[in-house]
Amino acid sequence: MSRIRAAVLGSPIEHSLSPVLHRAAYQELGLDDWSYDRFEIDEAALPGFVSGLGPEWAGLSLTMPLKRAIIPLLDGISETAAAVEAVNTVVLTEDGRRLGDNTDIPGIVAALHERGVDKVDSAAILGAGATASSALAALARICTGEVTAYVRSRLRAEEMLRWGERLGVPVRTEEWSQAAEALTAPLVIATTPAGATDKLVSAVPDAPGTLFDVLYEPWPTALAAVWSERGGRLLGGLDLLVHQAVLQVEQMTGCAAGPLAAMRAAGEAALRDRRH
Repeated sequence: MSRIRAAVLGSPIEHSLSPVLHRAAYQELGLDDWSYDRFEIDEAALPGFVSGLGPEWAGLSLTMPLKRAIIPLLDGISETAAAVEAVNTVVLTEDGRRLGDNTDIPGIVAALHERGVDKVDSAAILGAGATASSALAALARICTGEVTAYVRSRLRAEEMLRWGERLGVPVRTEEWSQAAEALTAPLVIATTPAGATDKLVSAVPDAPGTLFDVLYEPWPTALAAVWSERGGRLLGGLDLLVHQAVLQVEQMTGCAAGPLAAMRAAGEAALRDRRH
């Protein structure tokens, strides 16, 4: 039987752009017999869904709240996924194994590399949730100095310090009330919900460095808009989404190079349609 099915799982899932990106890749690659769907699956329903997958399944994308819940259901995970205890990609092998990986981390690195950011001597992270841990793991690959995390609680600060120790990254934490200081860093990664950074716009320097704001709806955020106006290098959530999806397509299909341009164009078109 042809191994032609893939899908994204999560809850909520209705607004996921993954089907748009993966289907665009299949079309570009001539994989006419491949399909990619979305399923509303929570943690309770996940084991039953995974156990029911047949040989026609090639892979899964996982979004919240399943990136950690999937791990006990797998036969193995990559070092990258283990580093942050989060799996966003499952490849189902022909011999029946379920192997987990995390493409968010190399996706962040690849997106930055595309924009000419290969190394920085320091960086700042706004927020301390699950995406912040992936951002920290990405910075472990490109940041040669200290990372400062701006957080809202002592618990979050302690979590980021633990992640730093685990990943081998020197981390300093500061209270969220000091977040305006972050904007002078050569690289700022904003992992906060919509609206959380709006009050920081007045602190954007005249010659800002690079801002990677992981949101793609709404876009641009108020911070991203001012950053761009002042000449700073800007990356958004679509950059992350596309680059991590390219890596997923490569793993699931076995193609050597995912069609980045076609996938980005499809994502941009879908977001334009939503805004209109």
